[in-house]
Amino acid sequence: MSRRARWVAAALALVFALVFPFVFTRPTWQNTAILMLMTAELGVAWNLLGGMAGQVSLGHAAFFGTGAYVSSLLSIHLGISPWLGMLAGGAAAALLSVLIGFPCFRLKGHYFAMATIAVGEIVQAVVNGSESVGAAVGLYLPLEEKGFWGFVFNRSKLPYHYIALGLLMAALFVSWLVNRSHVGYYLRAIKDEPDAARSVGVSLRRYKLYAIALSSFLTAMGGTLYAQKELFIDPGSTLSTSLSIKIALAAILGGVGTLAGPVVGAVLLTGIEEASRIVFGGTGQGTDLVVYGLLIVLIAVYQPSGIMGLLGRPS
Repeated sequence: MSRRARWVAAALALVFALVFPFVFTRPTWQNTAILMLMTAELGVAWNLLGGMAGQVSLGHAAFFGTGAYVSSLLSIHLGISPWLGMLAGGAAAALLSVLIGFPCFRLKGHYFAMATIAVGEIVQAVVNGSESVGAAVGLYLPLEEKGFWGFVFNRSKLPYHYIALGLLMAALFVSWLVNRSHVGYYLRAIKDEPDAARSVGVSLRRYKLYAIALSSFLTAMGGTLYAQKELFIDPGSTLSTSLSIKIALAAILGGVGTLAGPVVGAVLLTGIEEASRIVFGGTGQGTDLVVYGLLIVLIAVYQPSGIMGLLGRPS
């Protein structure tokens, strides 16, 4: 696809996302669209680390859960607006990511991926055993309508749709800025030729830490949105390894290192997940995972650059 064609396609996709709730008014369709936007935002955030820097993380649910829990606890116990809690959760996730990154970035390849899985499991186990944050029972957020500042909308799903779209656009904009800055060039050099990058004075650990901090901050913002949309969080829904894998799959399937790839992958994965849930119900649990695995195998064998590779030069 030419550059002009890609911009036209992006503009059409944005217009479609803006008018979608007014065209498809059924709550099921609107909820599916929100989930697609949320997953896309998480995929774009993961892509900053896994796509640009080449550090495949399978523990991003730890950052997602940090955003969800920090904003929820601040709202429940201190009455702080979830909008401010979103920023606090992002900062907490960024700090956690740096603490994780210092030791884990000494590892390479699949060893790093295994370490992130272990970190995610540790965080989930700690929250499961901590009564102060609800333990395995979870946390319930206030159900009453609070409006924009309170981040609770019971009368309509429209606000959540546009907030999710806004977070996705913000993540895409940040990714675009990083991609075209010297940081983006350094990250791609670290991914493709780390020894050459080190030889010209690029600090591999420093820029990897930049990438994971920014990635975790954006991921945590998605966690806050999830908490406010569902008004209930627990370790199983916000800190599970399966969530980490889904976040990574969105970018891998769509095309790692590309701007639009995670969005395309998120739409496809969420569509499969919701379709299997509707068609099979409780009897088809795990069907979406089977299809996920099949798609990843097909992409790995026939198109390693992901779905975006089918459209020509990655964007």
